[in-house]
Amino acid sequence: MGKETGPEAILPSYEAEAAGWAQTRNQELWERPALEACVAGRAPGLRVLDLGCGSGQPIAEWFVARGDHVTGVDGAAAMVEEARRRVPRMEVIHADMRGLSLGQSFDIILAFNSFFHLSPDDQRAMFPVFAAHAAADARLLFTSGPDEGEAFGTVGDSPVYHASLAPRDYRAAMNAAGFEVIWFRPEDAELRGHSVWLARFRG
Repeated sequence: MGKETGPEAILPSYEAEAAGWAQTRNQELWERPALEACVAGRAPGLRVLDLGCGSGQPIAEWFVARGDHVTGVDGAAAMVEEARRRVPRMEVIHADMRGLSLGQSFDIILAFNSFFHLSPDDQRAMFPVFAAHAAADARLLFTSGPDEGEAFGTVGDSPVYHASLAPRDYRAAMNAAGFEVIWFRPEDAELRGHSVWLARFRG
């Protein structure tokens, strides 16, 4: 695995492919069941941190329309520009999620179809970052693979890398960072075959 295909290629790939990706990104909001689980029983006005926000559509846009306050973070400057143009009511920050330190706390932290582009070591290191940005009783929603492994694909004409820890390792990392798992839905048909975690911050 070289820099041209591994996790180091992710930001250059999305930098190059941002416009096309944003144009063709599925807008059917198949993610809705997971998003609704994050806000179940909670009034609008939540503070939402969307890590790897991409173009902001449709996920950040859904929260904004609900009346929540969304801060999007993306490491590709071209994606940041897409998000600012497409979802002007969200705050967008150009930054790498790794080592992020915003000095703010959020009620919902998302790393949906973004976190799994990081290397296994970088994924492990993200859980203290999640915790540092979590308000009391915050929800954490992220995607992984169904089990430990790596996969390679493309976005447009550019390479993309995916990695996953074993479920037991995610559970251990969350527990150490103060999160308790609400559910894990591996390769869930309702979520288009994605493997999705929802957790609660217990502090």
